[in-house]
Amino acid sequence: MFLAALIIAPKLQVEPKLNQIIALSKSDNQVMNHLRELCYGIGPRVTGSPQLTKAENWALAKFKSFGYANAHLEKWADIPVGFSRGPNNSARMLEPFQSEVKFSSNCWMPGTNGPLKGHVVFAPNTLAEFNKVKSKLNGAWVLAGAPVTMRGAQSTSEDAAVRKAIEAAGINGFVYGAKDDHLHAHGTWKDKDFTKRPTTRELTIRREDWDRLARNVNFGRKTVAEFSMDHIWHKGPVAVHNVVAELKGTEKPDEVIVIGGHLDSWDAPGSQGASDNGTGSSSTLEAARLLMKSGLKPKRTIRFILWGGEEQGLLGSTEYVRQHESELSKVSACVVDDGGSNYENGCSGIAAWQPFFQPAFDAMTAAFPDMPMTFRPVEKYNASGGSDQASFNAKGIPAFFMGKAGTQKYGHIWHTQYDRYEEVVPTYLRQVSTSMAVTAFTLASADTMLPRQK
Repeated sequence: MFLAALIIAPKLQVEPKLNQIIALSKSDNQVMNHLRELCYGIGPRVTGSPQLTKAENWALAKFKSFGYANAHLEKWADIPVGFSRGPNNSARMLEPFQSEVKFSSNCWMPGTNGPLKGHVVFAPNTLAEFNKVKSKLNGAWVLAGAPVTMRGAQSTSEDAAVRKAIEAAGINGFVYGAKDDHLHAHGTWKDKDFTKRPTTRELTIRREDWDRLARNVNFGRKTVAEFSMDHIWHKGPVAVHNVVAELKGTEKPDEVIVIGGHLDSWDAPGSQGASDNGTGSSSTLEAARLLMKSGLKPKRTIRFILWGGEEQGLLGSTEYVRQHESELSKVSACVVDDGGSNYENGCSGIAAWQPFFQPAFDAMTAAFPDMPMTFRPVEKYNASGGSDQASFNAKGIPAFFMGKAGTQKYGHIWHTQYDRYEEVVPTYLRQVSTSMAVTAFTLASADTMLPRQK
């Protein structure tokens, strides 16, 4: 524990320079343009998909266009098989009347190879029930009642034998009902390759759509649904990369401030990966552009990183710290933005770190008084979980997930079909990109690196 009385504030004579960054941002902020290109020019970016590869090269070209001649891709893995969604994803009830259905499905699951029509039946819950309805299951879409989380349907081990029998009966697939109208995507390539794939289709539809299908089946009406799941498997290995660029320090270039966010996303049909985490990626890019355009020279190197594989378990950042193990003692701090499009309202940490952040937060609060930033001291700091800062915190590096406040309801967009450009708040995102530039320059201008937490 550090005693507040013993804290020696670093000498940060940077206020005019911070105001220079802020003024530049207020007159010429391009963050929404970056985000628009990412969302509409590329779209959602599942790790291992062609869209993520395209995004890596797009971000690399962006950094270079800002003047970062040292921008490059750092490979962190080859994954065994890639996955993406094609353009033909649709669903509807055809009988007893036509009605649109909204759905999602996990990645690395079998698709339908075009529209697949079938009658709708309820899933039997016991083998005795199965034997009664066995003749109705071939070619059917099976309404299943297992609970659904953002990771998909959560089947229990008790119904394994019944499920196996249902699958063997020749069904089209299982149809689960979400809790509400939010449809999530998830999935993993674990235990899969281009030839070793799951064979049973699973999808989740909105609660109101599931209830409509169930109601018509319960009424004894002939109920028919059609689903088109355009799932594309890409033969591996698929190389995946982190995107890295540096603004070299003038006095202590071997000491580093890391600023970034993750470039990958999920891809529920309709999603663009906008707020998770196109916002953090675009803000990182804009912070890099502002700092380069300002002409300011930090004492330490500022390293901008866009990671991949975050959604599968912080894979890109975990491999980054492994590959850069010998340099970690010179990493002063890592700051990550991955909280959607609300504005940054500061961060927490041990009291010894507050003087390093306070000049940045004071300058930002003065410039954006409706979006105040504060440092929240805690006795013991824990930055585990959540996002890529945890990979650095695990190595003892002061690593920060910037807090957020504002009007966006993050749960509405988090891994859902609503994660789109139009859900982003432009005023907030301009503040975020400015904050990232100002905070990075402030930390890079301190007399010392941030002290390690005991």
